[in-house]
Amino acid sequence: MSKDKGNAMRSDRRRLLAGSGLMAVGILSAPAVVRAETRRRWRMATSWPRNLPGPGISAQRLADRIGAASGGRLVIDVFAAGEIVPAFEVFDAVAGGVVEMAHTAAFYWQGKMPAAVFFTSVPFGLGPIEHLAWIEIGGGQALWDELYAPSGVRAFLAGNTGPSMGGWFRRAIDSPDDLNGLRIRVQGLGGEVFRRLGATPVTLPPGEIATSLSTGAIDAVEFLAPSSDLALGLHRATQLYYAPGFNKPNGAGECLISLKAWNDLPDDLRAIVRDACRAEHAEALADAARLNGEALKVLVERHGVRTPLFPKPVLDAARDAAGDILASIAATSPLAGRIAQSYAAAQEGGRAWAGLAAGMAAALATH
Repeated sequence: MSKDKGNAMRSDRRRLLAGSGLMAVGILSAPAVVRAETRRRWRMATSWPRNLPGPGISAQRLADRIGAASGGRLVIDVFAAGEIVPAFEVFDAVAGGVVEMAHTAAFYWQGKMPAAVFFTSVPFGLGPIEHLAWIEIGGGQALWDELYAPSGVRAFLAGNTGPSMGGWFRRAIDSPDDLNGLRIRVQGLGGEVFRRLGATPVTLPPGEIATSLSTGAIDAVEFLAPSSDLALGLHRATQLYYAPGFNKPNGAGECLISLKAWNDLPDDLRAIVRDACRAEHAEALADAARLNGEALKVLVERHGVRTPLFPKPVLDAARDAAGDILASIAATSPLAGRIAQSYAAAQEGGRAWAGLAAGMAAALATH
């Protein structure tokens, strides 16, 4: 090999190595640039006291899931009820662009969108698993999207506290007559059911419930289930904890997202948010089964709480009232009618199996 040819080859190698080095620098630095450009920080308003067992925990866990799964590209800061907006104003906060996200429950919006209640719970309606099936594979999600789209909001299931209890009462309920004049904190369509049975429904955010019950400002409270109710200290005001929770047989929570913020996300982050909501819904429901069992044991054995059943005449009257209310909601708009029809079809289609499964579970529990 000639001296000139050797020098040329060494020069080519140096250029190749130099180019490779530049490429390596580019490869290493490019993701850093992308990360810097795509890092997002959202604010999540909630309808709950911070870390309230059940929905408050779900809100924080959902935020943590999204941050971890996105590698920090989407960070969610969680705010308790009242820290940015009051508990019942989080939908408007998302719709108005005050926050990008919220964690709440759809029945809070029944005043502005009567059919919204179907996406949390309706009296004598679908249980948690049946409701999930309707949303995910029975057409419920598309109807939900259609309902919220005019407000610039979309929603996903993102937590579930399971079936609710019937509520805490300062006096015994032996017949429908005992509901006359009773002031009860209640949300969802149950409020209208109790109104038609002679009670006076009262709207209160979770953070104000225990004090109002203790002072006698209200006579009864329907909130959620044992773990959440124990955390609020409702047992300190009364030991009468009625079942079943005909008002809310399902405890679905929702994640609200601004459509503008959603549309600004790349496809992979949208998938991460959607999957995080699904994962949280599943974990929250599993958590509810465990925590509610533990909490009920504490309430009964440590605090002397009693769990009487509503008398059949009360349940029969409530069921009749609920049927009339759901029919009136279906008549409010064509979309509400389609939502109610789809929900009813899901309930009718799953009724036989749901009843048999509940009966099997009860039989196994007693043997």
